[in-house]
Amino acid sequence: MDANASSGLAKTKITSADNAVLRRSAVTWFVVAALGQLAFVWMILAHYGAKTLAGNFVGWNDKPLIKGYVSGDTIGNITFAVHVLLAALVTTGGLLQLAPAIRTHAPMLHRWGGRLFFSIAIVMALSGLWLTWVRYTYLSLVSGLAVSLDGALILSFTTIAWRCAVKRDFAAHRRWALRAFMVVNGVWFLRIGMMAWVLLSGGGLGMNDSLSGPADIVIQFGAYLVPLMVLEAYLRAPASRMRHAKRMIAVLIFLAATITVLGVCGAVAFMWWPYMR
Repeated sequence: MDANASSGLAKTKITSADNAVLRRSAVTWFVVAALGQLAFVWMILAHYGAKTLAGNFVGWNDKPLIKGYVSGDTIGNITFAVHVLLAALVTTGGLLQLAPAIRTHAPMLHRWGGRLFFSIAIVMALSGLWLTWVRYTYLSLVSGLAVSLDGALILSFTTIAWRCAVKRDFAAHRRWALRAFMVVNGVWFLRIGMMAWVLLSGGGLGMNDSLSGPADIVIQFGAYLVPLMVLEAYLRAPASRMRHAKRMIAVLIFLAATITVLGVCGAVAFMWWPYMR
């Protein structure tokens, strides 16, 4: 074997090893995120789902809300219930869409699941915008703008991903579907981001009750922009010519998984557990 062949074989082994590390980091984050999202779904069903089925709409307000049940506001109450309960469905559906086994062995389920995921995401984005600006469910102008930008991105990304699937451009569809997954889960990322910062800063440095503090602003916009940036790095890593790019991005994703664990533990312990029982 000549020197060039040996060099090429060595580079192939390094690339394969780097790809393996990158895949492991992504799987690690997904497993952690999936457990955290299932805990979120559990809380929604145990609290809002159970009280809605029992007709105890006033009980929505047992969990601190900006505006939950309001006597006489039939349209607002229905929109709130639809928005919150669909969150459980879209979160679960998003996780199933990312499961490789379903894409490989049940393609029809994946296709119809994708249509349902995108449809619910669009309904949730529109209802979220309505709740924000018509029902005034925001604590400060900056929080309203952060929610609205997320809603706009949800509408944009889901539409593009759907069109790519219709055109059978599955490579582009995968990228846009992953982007849609990130922004659809912006509310979940916000909760775990807030709790991670509370724990790391020793009490919520730069946060206040109106979500207008410097940390609040960063976390509200970062709740979906940061995951999008990490995703973009992951999607671009395979084509990178930088020797250590894949390992650097893998380290970034492992770090994101660590922060996710911290945020999920904080959210379950301090935000969700009392309503999960």
